[in-house]
Amino acid sequence: MTQAAPIQTTQDAPGPVTSRAGLARFMRRTCSEICADLYMLVEPSVERGPKSVRIITSNWIFDALEDLGTEGIAAVIESGNATGPGMQPRAIVTAEATFLSSEERRALRDHGHAELYCQKLDAGGTRIFALFSGETRHGINAAALARAHMACCYALNQFFTATGSRASRDPLSERERECLAWVSQGKTTDEVAVILGVSSNTVNSYVAHAIQKFGASNRAMAIATAIRSGII
Repeated sequence: MTQAAPIQTTQDAPGPVTSRAGLARFMRRTCSEICADLYMLVEPSVERGPKSVRIITSNWIFDALEDLGTEGIAAVIESGNATGPGMQPRAIVTAEATFLSSEERRALRDHGHAELYCQKLDAGGTRIFALFSGETRHGINAAALARAHMACCYALNQFFTATGSRASRDPLSERERECLAWVSQGKTTDEVAVILGVSSNTVNSYVAHAIQKFGASNRAMAIATAIRSGII
């Protein structure tokens, strides 16, 4: 049976994460604690459009990033396997990840990613995803992921505060966000208009602006981008 990693004592507790190098050290230490081989902190990049991401820090080799590509990374974080606090971690077995193309699955396997875990983090005012992967199946200590999740959120908040950097900002106005949120819940344009006390044309205009800002081709794509970015 897999045992949880030992609880850190005050003596061996790390200091504040105040630089990019410090964040990388923190992630390497976290990998060691959960028996993972590789890590990535990645943010959906709403400014660049759907299927775009910004890598905050990672120890993946360049060839792995090139072979998988940003669309492959986006597919992983959009696959429905990402888990938040209090949720049971779900392993992504590379060979069985049908949401990826055969080329993307092969790229992951060839570069030592037999199994992945994807964690949803809320930090810096937006959604960040932590990817932990291992060269063999069942190698990662899933029982230790809950604590790693909390620690990553805390470290990222320290990093953003200390460096003055922030995750990508929400590009939507309050009304655009409200309209998109109601549409995502299955409300019709007329129903949203009644809820917000505006005309149907105004609702359509807000939604159209949101679609344009995300670089999406339709409402469904704009909603998916907003959800994975933690905007709605």
